[in-house]
Amino acid sequence: MIVLGIILLIVGIVVGIPILTTIGIILLVIGAILAVLGAVGRPIGGRAHYF
Repeated sequence: MIVLGIILLIVGIVVGIPILTTIGIILLVIGAILAVLGAVGRPIGGRAHYF
């Protein structure tokens, strides 16, 4: 999810489509939150990690 967020962010900036930039930022933040919570050991949705 983090990689997809980075790709959409870069494509949105290069092409100039603001909705892609916004979606990229949202996916990047959600992916980072899930990664941090998974690394701490807190299970989310029954899974301890998302990788």
